[in-house]
Amino acid sequence: QVQLVESGGGLVQAGGSLRLSCAASGRTFSSYAMGWFRQAPGKEREFVAAISWSGFTSLHADFVKGRFTISRDNGKNTVYLQMNSLKPEDTAVYYCAAGWSNGVATRQTDFDFWGQGTQVTVSS
Repeated sequence: QVQLVESGGGLVQAGGSLRLSCAASGRTFSSYAMGWFRQAPGKEREFVAAISWSGFTSLHADFVKGRFTISRDNGKNTVYLQMNSLKPEDTAVYYCAAGWSNGVATRQTDFDFWGQGTQVTVSS
């Protein structure tokens, strides 16, 4: 069992930056592939970024490439999402998730554990 707690969301102006953190409980954090998803009002939850258990492999959705970066620190049981050059369309609740995978996982069904989410609001 893994419990995930996101933090770092907030209100930021367009062009600004935020770093989201997701702290995981449990001793097996380094065994899990991790991912970030987001859900905007009235829209379905969508994939943002994912990283393998080792941190050696990562994948980002096309609409965040060059702006967002996923990383992890297995010593701190934490995964991060650095978000730069934020746009109003990035406004959403951001969720982190954990799942068993040998590589990166991108489908929501690949993930077994989810956090409660953190709100990111980007003003124009």
